[in-house]
Amino acid sequence: MSGSDLLDRRLVVVTGKGGVGKSTVAAALATLAARRGKRVLVAEVDARERVAPMLGGRPSGPVVRQVLPHVSTVNVDPRHALEEYALMVVKVRAIYQAVFENRVVRFFLRAVPSLAETLMLGKILHEARSESGGKPRWDLVIVDAPATGHAVQLLGVPKALLDTVPAGPLRRDAQWMQALLTDPARTSVVLVSLPEEMPVSETVELDAQVRDILGLPRGPVFVNAMPDARFTPEEQERLRGLTGSEPPVGPAARAAVLQAGRQERAAEQVARLREALGRPLVTLPLLATERWGRRAVERIADAMEGRV
Repeated sequence: MSGSDLLDRRLVVVTGKGGVGKSTVAAALATLAARRGKRVLVAEVDARERVAPMLGGRPSGPVVRQVLPHVSTVNVDPRHALEEYALMVVKVRAIYQAVFENRVVRFFLRAVPSLAETLMLGKILHEARSESGGKPRWDLVIVDAPATGHAVQLLGVPKALLDTVPAGPLRRDAQWMQALLTDPARTSVVLVSLPEEMPVSETVELDAQVRDILGLPRGPVFVNAMPDARFTPEEQERLRGLTGSEPPVGPAARAAVLQAGRQERAAEQVARLREALGRPLVTLPLLATERWGRRAVERIADAMEGRV
């Protein structure tokens, strides 16, 4: 899949094990799409916002806010998603406040299985298909999804509703949501991993769940924080011979040997992931930076250019 193919989808869902850099990949994809003139919305899911600050803006909260030219962000939470959905149904805010702001009603709503996930996913997918003046409001919606198990639960809500809910408004919503999620022309789920044993194992398991349980279209897998291959085998051997030397040569040689070993182990995990998935992998560089902000995201976007 080329970069233009992925970025031409209406919806790209980014997920993976916690701590692998999902938000970084989401921010970099948004940056890359914006470079091509696309109107992008990045939706985080009931999270401590990372994408907007990473791009140099302030957290958006539940209201869509532009953080860069062509790039807006929003943090979707259950309470505000319920308000938006209820207002679409009842139309009149006074009725919404009288019913849905009632403490007793809210108590029973909290007991409805998967209601929060349904509302949040519905809000995001509504943005992905919304139009203004006969044209899509957004060229691309990127979802910085929850980690692994929570992502599977979120993305599996429409299918679960279709299996259990009788005919009515909720089932109709589940039908269009599932149709959007499973359409490979409009949607792609991309996974993020680190070149380490546990994240790779979890990525392989998550990929199988996305394929076999959710039945969703899958895009490339991003391998984040890949160390550089700086030394040839011959150079590594020479460095090992220098590790016992006096400072500064000895300490520098030991650091170089450690770096080379880390890169070799990372390369082994990438090879393992490639063999297990049989799908395109995009390796992203390990950046040595004191502050992770817009400049670092731009560098990751540069690394993605022409590779996904």
